[in-house]
Amino acid sequence: MTGARAGWDSERFRAGVQQALDEFLEEQGARLAPLGEDAARLMAEARISVSGGKRFRAAFCYWGHRAVDPAPADALPTDEGALVRACAALELLHASALVHDDYMDASDTRRGRPATHRTFGAEHRADEWRGDPEQYGAAAAILLGDLLLGWSDEMLRRCGLPWDRVGPALDLFDQCRSEVIAGQFLDVSVQARGRADVDTAMTVLRYKSAKYSIERPLHIGAALAGAEPATLAALSSFGLPLGEAFQLRDDLLGVFGDPETTGKPAGDDLIEGKRTVLVALTLDAAAPAEAARLDAALGRRLTRDEVEDLRRIIDGSGAHAQVESVIEELARLAVSALDVAPIDNGARDVLRELASAATQRVV
Repeated sequence: MTGARAGWDSERFRAGVQQALDEFLEEQGARLAPLGEDAARLMAEARISVSGGKRFRAAFCYWGHRAVDPAPADALPTDEGALVRACAALELLHASALVHDDYMDASDTRRGRPATHRTFGAEHRADEWRGDPEQYGAAAAILLGDLLLGWSDEMLRRCGLPWDRVGPALDLFDQCRSEVIAGQFLDVSVQARGRADVDTAMTVLRYKSAKYSIERPLHIGAALAGAEPATLAALSSFGLPLGEAFQLRDDLLGVFGDPETTGKPAGDDLIEGKRTVLVALTLDAAAPAEAARLDAALGRRLTRDEVEDLRRIIDGSGAHAQVESVIEELARLAVSALDVAPIDNGARDVLRELASAATQRVV
């Protein structure tokens, strides 16, 4: 099979996804306009929450579709627009997860600006309203995240593709949302207990991020093209290990990433107390005194020197190098599965490029 690769422009695709999101939110804003200024404030934050980003989920959805149904030369622009709208629905789901995640993790920033709950809390404080500013910010973040979650379903349902394709895709979308929400609960429960072995951390990683970041977007895109179960299984063999590698890279960035690039404080995952695979491996391998120091530091405000000390512990334990090795092996397994998948060759080429971008990124 050939044909899908020609004409792929990642920048143009991201711009198309942003346009689809902007148009959708413009419609929602018009619906909520009668509610007045407060609804306008909520809409303004919604627009910020869906702006920018790598658009990996939308891209994997798009190429999951093209893997099964390559675009013919005479494809109508309206068909392409409907597909892009369907892909953009996954970015609304992602935005919802980030808004909720930032609140649950007590994060101060997202992409270099205040997190949603901090933004609304600061507005409450500046206007000297009654009640607790922190509680107001929390309520706003919960409600905005819920709104984005509901909109993700609506955008996919009304994307413009035929219902015989949208219906099966929505079934997979339902599974995706259940997995990521349950995975998030596993994550907060692990943090509350203050312990997680490597297997538990991998389970959290798989359901909170790996499946919804790559495997399910591929599935949803393929379902929109009428994919058979065997094709979905082949895409899982590629998408699941790649999703795990993607999140392991994110875990490394959460500890070793440059704040100027990530938009998060240095060592943010350590400050938030995340019990990641990286942390679990370190606690297993580090000298007892150093493991105890890392364990005690998780979830506390840390100085730059303290972050550097914990980074040295992680490096010295061999966990950093081990996670890099696992990322490399998972990426190799994913690409090997992609090489034999019964899909369009042009789409295969782009998916290989996306796999590299997802696992070798610096943000």
